[in-house]
Amino acid sequence: MDDAIRLSEFGLSRFNSILEFSNNKAKRTNDIYTRITSTYSSYLMEISIGTPSVKQFVVPDTASEVTWTQCLPCVNCYKQNQIMFNSQNSSSFKVLPCGSDQCKNLGGNRICNDFSESKCRYNISYVGNTSSLGELALETYTLGGTSIPNLVYGCGNNNRMSIKETTSGVFGLGSGPLSFIGQLGESFGRKFSYCLVQNVRRKFTLRNVSSKLNFGTKAIVSGRGVVSTPLIIKPSSPLYYLTLEAISVNKLIIPFTRRARSMEDGDDIIKKGNIFMDSGMPMTFLPRNMYQTLKDALKRRILGDIIIRPDYPWMLCYNNTKKFIVPFVTFHFDGGANLSLPSTSIFSQGDGFSFLTMAPSNKAAIFGNFLQMNFLIGYDIDIGKVFFKPTDCSSWWRRTDSSDQEWSVAP
Repeated sequence: MDDAIRLSEFGLSRFNSILEFSNNKAKRTNDIYTRITSTYSSYLMEISIGTPSVKQFVVPDTASEVTWTQCLPCVNCYKQNQIMFNSQNSSSFKVLPCGSDQCKNLGGNRICNDFSESKCRYNISYVGNTSSLGELALETYTLGGTSIPNLVYGCGNNNRMSIKETTSGVFGLGSGPLSFIGQLGESFGRKFSYCLVQNVRRKFTLRNVSSKLNFGTKAIVSGRGVVSTPLIIKPSSPLYYLTLEAISVNKLIIPFTRRARSMEDGDDIIKKGNIFMDSGMPMTFLPRNMYQTLKDALKRRILGDIIIRPDYPWMLCYNNTKKFIVPFVTFHFDGGANLSLPSTSIFSQGDGFSFLTMAPSNKAAIFGNFLQMNFLIGYDIDIGKVFFKPTDCSSWWRRTDSSDQEWSVAP
């Protein structure tokens, strides 16, 4: 549980960089994909960096734009399980100059002197003792056998990470032009989908706890049970915003409590784009009043022994007993997308207890990955929609992939 809290804190301030980059052409294919697997507090995807390519496991993050990994030569790097990428051994590694558009659009994350031809350096800091400082470069990525040259890449020479060893960095899946999606837009369409398997509490992965992350035409989500909601992209933000109208606990409706006043009639209306999707953050964050109402409603309906956590006094925790039964909880999004959430997503298990996977926030409202588990989720930026399909993610990828190979995050 502590890892989930720390990782959630790590994501709270990642959202201030918009970058610009020209489209890059990859080998033409309609099937770009990679495997995505679960640890207890995070998800990891496999990519390869450089020429010759070096396999890395990174956190797929819909709320980040810059992709970076730890990178030799290293000034200060944390321990990781994989071989660390060495930029000096890659023939396709090209550091961007300070005068490049990509570097200039780092904004406050840019470290440069007055000489436009000097090397571009970035400095990205996150809440939760996580940061990366290094060179902004162009590099070749390889996903699922497809090699894509000249993508913007952060070669992290000085890094800290709240979740160590299992991951070598972050893969930016945000909506901005510097993200992987933005750079592939012209060639493949700005579409991707993923299916997050139920997380596990120990540091190993087997093929029955992995799934796929698809890009392009293979990312289209359709069929029985699919619902969709409008996707809202805000200027100067790489985030994917949705409009949460209410949460229901059985038949009790809890409306979203941050409201905007209509200029026409003075009535309160729910503000569009009031919550954003974050695949890199475990916890879901709600406005404080809404969270408290939800917490109280659950306490009235759950028969069980409440545990008080002095380190997290706001958290709702119960002893794991047979009488611990979770009521029906549904998130109601704009456009009629009603997500009935499984109890294993609403409460996650700690050591001998279960805790509510939602938390109060005075600032951003965030839809975290605990609540995204066992949905096939498709993002179509071009048409402005996010699709949800209830899915057993641990078996879904087998039905869509003829290869049945064991996959592990071990070196």
